[in-house]
Amino acid sequence: MKDTYRHRGLRRMLIESLRKKGIHNDQVLDAMTTIPRHFFIDKAFEEKAYQDIAFPIGNEQTISQPYTVALMTDLLQIEKRHKVLEIGTGSGYQATILAKLGARVYTIERQEELFNRTQQLLSHLGYPQIRMYWRDGYKGLPEFAPFDRIIVTAGAPEYPELLAQQLKENGIMVVPIGKEEQTMHRITRLEGNNFKDETLVSCKFVPFLKGRVSSKTD
Repeated sequence: MKDTYRHRGLRRMLIESLRKKGIHNDQVLDAMTTIPRHFFIDKAFEEKAYQDIAFPIGNEQTISQPYTVALMTDLLQIEKRHKVLEIGTGSGYQATILAKLGARVYTIERQEELFNRTQQLLSHLGYPQIRMYWRDGYKGLPEFAPFDRIIVTAGAPEYPELLAQQLKENGIMVVPIGKEEQTMHRITRLEGNNFKDETLVSCKFVPFLKGRVSSKTD
């Protein structure tokens, strides 16, 4: 894999476009400037890697458009050493942004084939602070809870109660909620079982599905 001068130039142009769209968190933008997005998509799409669009990554999944990645990361308010649960590893791009910001990332992928491919990529790129699990994202990772932050990168048809219960007090979860189209929510755990739910922008994600999918065929 090569990250050329041209790639870096295209990345800087993308970051400037994100600033114009209202993303002003310099830490998030610096992380996205550093990480080559073209490493995480099929070579066939490499020429368009730094356009602000989503791409298919196989297994009926997508890599989110950069604006969405930047927005969700900004809403999380990541601090160094935060323990972050990501539901929907996908290509691994979002996880590396979180790791670059200093988070300890626990990430779940339900598609075994995608899990294996992304695990190999992240190992090659060198991200020991990202721990991957082939699990049912609906259940989260209760054995590692509570988490400072939770990010769900798929459209939840309803409020994900099991995940909310895995937040620390003052912890934040960012999740798109809705069936056909979604609305981004930022949910903050207050004292005890009290939660603050902020409804933000409209968005569209692949569906958040229960269970896990094996790569083995009969």
